[in-house]
Amino acid sequence: MDGLVIGIDLCNSYTHIACQEPERTWVIPTVVCKNKNQDEWYVDEEAYAHTLIGDGVIEDKLLTQVLKDGTATISGIRYEGLYLLKMFLEKALELPRKAAGVDPIAGLVIAVSTLDVKLMDSLLYCADYLEIPRERVHIISHTESFIYYVMSQKREIWSNQVGMFDLADESLRYYEMKVQRGIRQMQVTAERQDLEETFHLDVLENMAGAKIADKILSSCAERILQKRLFSAVLLTGKGFESTDWAPEFMKQICSRRRVYVETSLFARGALMKALDYQQEKTAYPFTCICEGRLKATVSLKILNRDKEGQLVLAAAGDNWYEAKSTVEFVVAGAPELEFTIAPLDPKKKRLVRIPLKDFPKRPDRTTRIQLTLGFSDENTMVALIRDKGFGEMFPATERLIKQEVIL
Repeated sequence: MDGLVIGIDLCNSYTHIACQEPERTWVIPTVVCKNKNQDEWYVDEEAYAHTLIGDGVIEDKLLTQVLKDGTATISGIRYEGLYLLKMFLEKALELPRKAAGVDPIAGLVIAVSTLDVKLMDSLLYCADYLEIPRERVHIISHTESFIYYVMSQKREIWSNQVGMFDLADESLRYYEMKVQRGIRQMQVTAERQDLEETFHLDVLENMAGAKIADKILSSCAERILQKRLFSAVLLTGKGFESTDWAPEFMKQICSRRRVYVETSLFARGALMKALDYQQEKTAYPFTCICEGRLKATVSLKILNRDKEGQLVLAAAGDNWYEAKSTVEFVVAGAPELEFTIAPLDPKKKRLVRIPLKDFPKRPDRTTRIQLTLGFSDENTMVALIRDKGFGEMFPATERLIKQEVIL
């Protein structure tokens, strides 16, 4: 498919944009500026330039504005947070488009720190506005982006568990990943931990503050890493653009470990995922278990030519936001649906039955139903079951059963 393939790390403070051709990364503040006198919008250096000369109004915290239904009034016109985000993404995507001399986007993966449904829906609305087909746009967590970045490296990097510290403006997070080689398929799991010992990066501007920050990080590393075996420790985030301020921390994590610094890691990981979507066969044949991915397989008991079987509706490792399916059945036997919920731990496998108690009573095999299955988050399945009747003999009532199931 012709077009640009792009990975974006979208955060409230800064946005990283990674492109393969040309191989380049842009880092810009997540702000958008509106010209007071005309319908012109700016990002990056242009945004601050127009603000300084007085003909522009700048807006920041764009993700927060979307989540809180915030608005901004500029020159008497009220703009919703979603519209501001649309303008930001439109202008931000002009950077790789101009550099490549290519306008169409073949694939776009956006990594965000937290997978909030409202934000994810909003990002797809932005894709609609930018006329990027939805099937070319995917939204993943920072944790999943971390996995794809690491797994795109040499095997020696991920042969054992991998740790990563992410130091941003007002947050300190620790990520850990491990590879488990199974008989059927390799499984890669990763988790994120928000650390309480956070600090604002402003403290690094003076020697006393930097020493305190170094001590805080050293304490975190000692507690988390201990004497465990790591094949690599990664550092990312604005706070690690330089590591000169943290000599004790660096000394500690570098002891008998490989240490790598990549401040645009989440954008690079998103790009690796975006490139993989372009291939007929994945370059990453593993089950991915992390934030944003299902941790259980959901199947439905069915009869196929009177033989019992299981129809898998969603598998462990699927993206929960994209795991949607609609199927139709004729009900045989007891008027109920029997789901099997199979977590990664086989001992926790269980059955969930949803009775069709609000549907009309009909003879066996004369009720057709439509099942729509989706997920409101990685731990919650939502089943919608609709009565479709059975031809003219038993007209559809369109009665609906909605059931939430905790996986």
